[in-house]
Amino acid sequence: MSEEFEVKGPHEEILEGGEEGRGFNNRLAVMTAIMATIGALFSYEASVTLGEAIIFKNEASIRKTEASNQWNYFQAKSSKQNLAELAAKLTTGKDRDGSKSDAARYSSEKVELKKKAEEIEKLAYEANERSEQYMHSHHRWATGTTALQIAISLAAIALLTRLKWLQYASLVCATVGVVFGGIAWFGF
Repeated sequence: MSEEFEVKGPHEEILEGGEEGRGFNNRLAVMTAIMATIGALFSYEASVTLGEAIIFKNEASIRKTEASNQWNYFQAKSSKQNLAELAAKLTTGKDRDGSKSDAARYSSEKVELKKKAEEIEKLAYEANERSEQYMHSHHRWATGTTALQIAISLAAIALLTRLKWLQYASLVCATVGVVFGGIAWFGF
C-alpha cells in the first residue's frame, strides 16, 4: 500500500493560509467589500453632482445669451432715441413734435428693457453660482472615490504580500475617502 503525501509549495500555503491567514484574509475581504460599496455610492454622487453642475452652467449660458439680446435691444432703442432727438432738433412744427414723442417713447421703453436685462443677468449669475457649488461638491465626491479606490488597491497588495502596514495604509486611505465623502455630504 502506498501512502500518498501531498507536498505544498509556498504559494499554496499562502493562498490557503493557516488559521491566522484566514482571519487576515477575511478581514481584508470584508474591508475591501465595504470600501467598494462606499466607493460606488460616492462615484454615483459624483456623477449626479457633475450632471447638476453642467445643467446649471448650461442654464447660466442660456440666461447670459438672453440678457445679451435684451441689452442689444436696449442699444437699438437708444440709437432710435438719439436719432429721434436729433430729428427733433433739426425739424420744426409737426415733425418736431412727432420726433419728441418718439424720443420719449424710446426712453420709456429703454427703462423696461434695462430692468428686464438686469433681471435676466441676475438669473444667469445665480445659475452660475449653483453650478460652481455643484462642481465643488463633485470634486469632494470624486476625491473620496479616488481615495477609496487607492485603499482597495492597497488592500489587494496587502492580501498578496501579507504586509500588515499596507493593511493600515489601506485603512488610512479609506478613512480619508470617507472624510471627503462626509464633507461633500454636509456641503462643505
